[in-house]
Amino acid sequence: MTLNRRHFIATGLATGAFLAAPTVWGQAKAKVVVIGGGAGGATCARYIAKDSEGAVEVTLIDANPIYTTCFFSNLYIGGFREFESLQHGYDKLAGAGITVINDMATAVDRAARTVTLAGGQVLPYDRLVLSPGIDFKDGSVPGWSLDAAEIMPHAYKAGPQTQLLKKMVEEMPQGGTFAMVAPPNPYRCPPGPYERISMVAHVLKATNPTAKILILDPKDKFSKQPLFEEGWGKHYDGMVEWVGPDFGGGAVEVRPDTMEVVVEGEAQKVDVCNVIPGQVAGKIAALAGVTDDSGWAPVHPDSMKAKADENIWVLGDAAAQGDMPKSAFSANSQAKVAAMAIRGELTGSKVFPAKYTNTCWSLIDTDDGVKVGASYEPTPEKIASVDSFISATGEDAALRKATYEESLGWYAGITADIFG
Repeated sequence: MTLNRRHFIATGLATGAFLAAPTVWGQAKAKVVVIGGGAGGATCARYIAKDSEGAVEVTLIDANPIYTTCFFSNLYIGGFREFESLQHGYDKLAGAGITVINDMATAVDRAARTVTLAGGQVLPYDRLVLSPGIDFKDGSVPGWSLDAAEIMPHAYKAGPQTQLLKKMVEEMPQGGTFAMVAPPNPYRCPPGPYERISMVAHVLKATNPTAKILILDPKDKFSKQPLFEEGWGKHYDGMVEWVGPDFGGGAVEVRPDTMEVVVEGEAQKVDVCNVIPGQVAGKIAALAGVTDDSGWAPVHPDSMKAKADENIWVLGDAAAQGDMPKSAFSANSQAKVAAMAIRGELTGSKVFPAKYTNTCWSLIDTDDGVKVGASYEPTPEKIASVDSFISATGEDAALRKATYEESLGWYAGITADIFG
């Protein structure tokens, strides 16, 4: 199936998102507060406001006035996108009747149903949506902490870190070594680690062809591995070395002060080190008390409602929901289901059975795009994959180019769907 902007926005029909809603029960408007203005939160806020036709008061909270997408940020590193093309404001959402507040949510009082902001404002809610993305797990990479991120960047929250990593790659000495400490499962994707390797290799092939890339990976396999390995061999022969856990990739220490990685006790000097730590749900989810020992927030598969609180929904990266990856496409899909469920509770409008979809594209080199995806349905235990697809090795250049062009249409479509 080919996706473009028109088709992507039209997929909202599948969730019943465009049904007119009856008036909210009672006199005062119900209040929905959404924390996190990315693919999950902003989509959910937009659909609740639009489809309730003003019957629900929606407030969207995000610390940043401009949202920089993690999806396609690897293409910026590779030189295929301008940084500004990743940045999106909230003006259209505000113009659609959503109250947009640029502040940090610091506390949730579930008993009182209030959210407290860093600036001191306290917001009441009838329903709360948490879509805070990720935070990093302390100590997951020995020797690394957020204090070292300016030396060994993670570039896993798009923005200045992405720009810093790109600059470091471009300024590597000739014949130098780029090292990535890959994350354990589960992790946010995009920005996919292995697409990032491909984009770094694309830059180095043109500017620094004797450079080496070292991937230190705690996982014994990774998504689309045969496709990436085929592509690395075809486009970047001899440049990329993947070291899995059997050869020390799962027990890595870093030394930011000396720019070293330590594998099985042996220190190796590198020139750039991209450390992608283990991840957990964004901090506000833990502060709200909806996460479990895994660090993620369990949700009901049919609605994305938090299992810990019947008035809170958790979307996207922060949710522990089953088979769906932690992608922007997933978050956008989940947001439409959640918006329909919330609107149904607050206005009595019809709620249709939940269905979810996802596709993840990756660019390996110029016009060499691959993808993987699936359709999902809720079961009593989880959101389960019911039908999947993946690019094949050995595909011809025309198909790979079409796959990449499809991803461009998807980006245009999803950003319009999120931000209006």
